[in-house]
Amino acid sequence: MRASLWMRLLPPVLGLGLLWLVWFVATLKGGPFPTPGQTWQAAVQLFSDPFYRNGPNDQGIGWNVLNSLQRVGLGFGLAALVGIPLGFVIGRFEFASRMLSPLISLLKPVSPLAWLPIGLLVFKSANPAAIWTIFICSIWPMVVNTAVGVQRVPRDYLNVARVLRLSEWKLVTRILFPAVLPYLLTGVRLSVGTAWLVIVAAEMLTGGVGIGFWVWDEWNNLNVRHILIAIFVIGLVGLLLEAALMALARRFSFDD
Repeated sequence: MRASLWMRLLPPVLGLGLLWLVWFVATLKGGPFPTPGQTWQAAVQLFSDPFYRNGPNDQGIGWNVLNSLQRVGLGFGLAALVGIPLGFVIGRFEFASRMLSPLISLLKPVSPLAWLPIGLLVFKSANPAAIWTIFICSIWPMVVNTAVGVQRVPRDYLNVARVLRLSEWKLVTRILFPAVLPYLLTGVRLSVGTAWLVIVAAEMLTGGVGIGFWVWDEWNNLNVRHILIAIFVIGLVGLLLEAALMALARRFSFDD
């Protein structure tokens, strides 16, 4: 037990130590790039009051992260409401699959930020445009993974449902949904990761309160220390979101 715990902790600690060593050596001769010690001091000062407010465009990093998470939650939630049922329809009915699959294949490779001007044109406001961008980039993994999961349900399951004369609703809720759940959760995990990546870039373009805008604002102030801190914060939040969804996926896994 102790050896297993040690082997789980040692590799990430060594990886972080290697990052710190490379960073320390690279900044020994000075220059515009801050040292690890200088960045740490700035982080201690920054997180001593992460929720201050000095006006609409001067707020602590905590408020910026929360605002970004709120946009991600709204965009992702809307994508789940549309994408998961659409994935079931595509996977369940061949006609719908033949009709919608070419459209999805056409739109899925489009860069999420290419949809941002469409959102600004339609909604006339930066905040709903950013949420729209999250929606459009989050929906594809959920649609595709859910449809693939439905298509891979064993035919025996469907034959049993036909023999029992189950309604379409009971077929979906009692047979398809439990079988498709691992695929669905994989799509959800991919969607959340993509959404968190995109919101940072979207906020750089739209402005307002958010971690992406905060990074851009600190760049305009030439505050590289805060930019590095924001990079670590963005990575940490993304890691926590990923870990939470992986734990959820393991909870509903039927591999054992």
